[in-house]
Amino acid sequence: MQPDPTRLLALVRKPGLELERCALTYKRRDRIDVARARDQHAGYVAALERLGVRVEVLPRLPRAPDATFVEDAAVVLDEVAVLARPAQDHRRDEIDSVRAALEPHRPLFALRAPSMLDGGDVLVCDEVVYVGQSRRTNHAALKTLAHLLLDLGYVVKAVEVTGCLHLKTACTWLGEDRVLARREWIDMRRMRGLEVVEAHPDEPFGANVLRLGDTVLASASHPRTAEVLDRLGHEVVTLELDELEKAEPGITCLGLLVPLRADED
Repeated sequence: MQPDPTRLLALVRKPGLELERCALTYKRRDRIDVARARDQHAGYVAALERLGVRVEVLPRLPRAPDATFVEDAAVVLDEVAVLARPAQDHRRDEIDSVRAALEPHRPLFALRAPSMLDGGDVLVCDEVVYVGQSRRTNHAALKTLAHLLLDLGYVVKAVEVTGCLHLKTACTWLGEDRVLARREWIDMRRMRGLEVVEAHPDEPFGANVLRLGDTVLASASHPRTAEVLDRLGHEVVTLELDELEKAEPGITCLGLLVPLRADED
């Protein structure tokens, strides 16, 4: 079930000069115009707010160049939030501020060594939680999540990721039993039963979109994939994100979404 955007809180963090030092895995380093990246981030926040999403801006972390990509710091479910344990040491400084922001909203569980996990590797499709096995997320984290979530009624499944940074780089949920995907980068055998919408082959990074209620937010860098979604009946809103994309994120990376309880008005 897609959450009502007016019942969502988005934790975000504005980019700063530190973004120029971001970690890159599959993309070559290119000069980032930080002022333009800030403007694009502000456009993303404005799009959330137009849909009714509440936005909380976390403090900047000048020593954490990837901190703008807040999604990686935790996995939020209706019952619990799981604090991630990034593979990269410099990203672990991001966790404390996310912990403080989540404490009023969820019971918290923190992953411990040897688990390594980025939130971008976790795709929640109702009661099934797909966990990417990538350079950033390992089998120990998968096992820990499976044990933790079993009693809450979730099924955790591993998905091998190759050729891209995170599972959500190559596959995002469109609601019901439908996902948008680039098959070449993930092993989709564990995702049987889902209807797969292919991102346009000329837009390899086009599979990362964010559905909020009846609206799908997508990057303007991938217009042909946006056309595919439009033909399927989705209301697509495209955002200019190309400067931010030099740092290797997708649109989902820019915010950590927290469904609000009925008493959080």
